[in-house]
Amino acid sequence: MPAKLRKGDEVIVLAGKDKGKKGTITSVAPKTGKAVVDGINMAIRHERQTQTTQGGRLPKAMPIDLSNLSLMDKNGKTTRVGFKVEDGKKVRVAKTTGDVIDA
Repeated sequence: MPAKLRKGDEVIVLAGKDKGKKGTITSVAPKTGKAVVDGINMAIRHERQTQTTQGGRLPKAMPIDLSNLSLMDKNGKTTRVGFKVEDGKKVRVAKTTGDVIDA
């Protein structure tokens, strides 16, 4: 399946406890169909203290399913993603406006 959402994309959460929140994708795992969005789906994780880092209960962004995320276009509205071939290159296109996402 082609990568409709990529690292660095601005997204909005469609479902779950963080519904309506916006964030930027920090990593994508295509095999599992999940992405980590900064500030979204936060959980407390216990970290052991090391020589360089302080241990304790630290908040960590957990993966969220790609089906619960929607790309935001330039106007701040949600849009679906399509593909188009331009100049022999496959590019992502916003379905609502038809604008090329990958400039």
